[in-house]
Amino acid sequence: MTAPRTDLPTHVVENQPEPRLPRLWHGDLSLREAVAANNGSPEPVERLADRLAEPEMVGAGREANRQPPGLRLFDAGGRRLDEVEFHPAYHRLMQAGLEVGYASVAWEAAPGGHVAHAAMVYVMSQIEPGVCCPMTMTYAAVPALQADPALAAIWKPKLTARGYDPRVLPLARKTAATLGMAMTEKQGGSDVRANTTQAEPAGDVYRLTGHKWFCSAPMSDGFLTLAQAPGGLTCFVVPRWLEGERNGVHLMRLKDKLGNRANASAEIEYHGALAHRLGNEGQGVRTIIEMVHHTRLDTAMAPAGLMRAALAEAAHWCRGRTVFQKKLIDQPLMQAVLADLALDWQGALALGLRVARAFDGDTDEDRAFARIGVALAKFLSNKRCPGVVYECMEALGGMGYVEDTPLPLLYREAPLNSIWEGSGNVICLDILRTLARDSGASAALWSELDDCRGADRRYDAALAEHRTRWPGLPGEAEARWFAERTATLLTAAVLIRTAPAAVADGYVATRVAGERGQVAGSVTGLDAGAILARI
Repeated sequence: MTAPRTDLPTHVVENQPEPRLPRLWHGDLSLREAVAANNGSPEPVERLADRLAEPEMVGAGREANRQPPGLRLFDAGGRRLDEVEFHPAYHRLMQAGLEVGYASVAWEAAPGGHVAHAAMVYVMSQIEPGVCCPMTMTYAAVPALQADPALAAIWKPKLTARGYDPRVLPLARKTAATLGMAMTEKQGGSDVRANTTQAEPAGDVYRLTGHKWFCSAPMSDGFLTLAQAPGGLTCFVVPRWLEGERNGVHLMRLKDKLGNRANASAEIEYHGALAHRLGNEGQGVRTIIEMVHHTRLDTAMAPAGLMRAALAEAAHWCRGRTVFQKKLIDQPLMQAVLADLALDWQGALALGLRVARAFDGDTDEDRAFARIGVALAKFLSNKRCPGVVYECMEALGGMGYVEDTPLPLLYREAPLNSIWEGSGNVICLDILRTLARDSGASAALWSELDDCRGADRRYDAALAEHRTRWPGLPGEAEARWFAERTATLLTAAVLIRTAPAAVADGYVATRVAGERGQVAGSVTGLDAGAILARI
């Protein structure tokens, strides 16, 4: 390819880094080590990473954000369509993810499937995070469907088909399918028990009438949804398309979101929509929580990918810029800032994949640790993400604020995973409830924390102080403090066991022992060179 011109009529273009193409697998030693440490299957992750790193796919990610989806409510004759139209770039990204196993690898009985899936979330989030939403919900719907073996037999083969079929057709005629979720209503928000959507029995099926304030991925082939049946709040599978007709699912409008622009989120109404009951009447929350539990793994993993993408862009810029007769990456203050930020990324990656390994486990202790670990990881990693992305944006100066770079996209995306699938306060209250009611989760957490004792005296002292401060559980007003400190200690424990000395020591010194100020880079004594070499 012919290089662009640098000798322009008024000046020569110099001291500008070349455009960066991501190296999502071969350029990410931390990812490769973490996948191996958690017994993940590297092959599908490498395949997806290599595919997404191709210039065509990097361009598709940018184009899917520039050309957001549109709503087609009616055809030319005024007949209802209720369809969402996407740019072809969106479809290319969906196809790339689903064909390599994003939604299916965890359910194919191969070792390390959830770790491989979580690593795919991490790499996809670096190129186009919006398409993760429909693929994540498809992955997460599979365990929820086990509440009804007959429904699972119909839906699971299409959800795990390693393919992408966006055609408007009933499930039986599709080669592959996606499944979304619609729970939230205006009056209830996180309190789904306040839902008012009604489900009327109609023979072997039900008919749903009501509204949903948030429905992500409204072009999915079906939705798990909650409605009030005669026996109480119940979970249902609502097929999007029926044989010979469209189901009574009306799209009211698409949400105009801050970020996540390639993905459609909608307000919908059910007008006598046909639905199949999933689980017993009155057990809706217990049934759908399986889907929520698995989507939380992805919302815990995605911020690690966003942080890594921002750091890679900042490091590339700093390696290609000379300031005051020195490469910017060699300036001590810039090194301190980037190395400090990198510790949050390293911690999020390590903890996310450790939790994914628990999802792969088949013991009671594995399942218990997954329940508490995913909430702690989701809370801490998402609280760190916006600050990391912002500081990386600032490292580029004015260019970081310009859409020619990926930093604005990453910045808009950074708050999302903390808000979806349980915002910060909801997650903190879930942590307290889980530890209060689930002795297995509590035991698994403390076992994980205690296993690292003796490796670092600062960690040991902080863990002892933690136990002294909270011999039981705190009141609700202290829930964030407790969750942050517990998640930080858990991250440190994972890094002490698995990360290089420079990373583990730096994390313990700055996050556990408190040798850090309130802003990024206000640190001392980090082995910045060793930490930065991993970006």
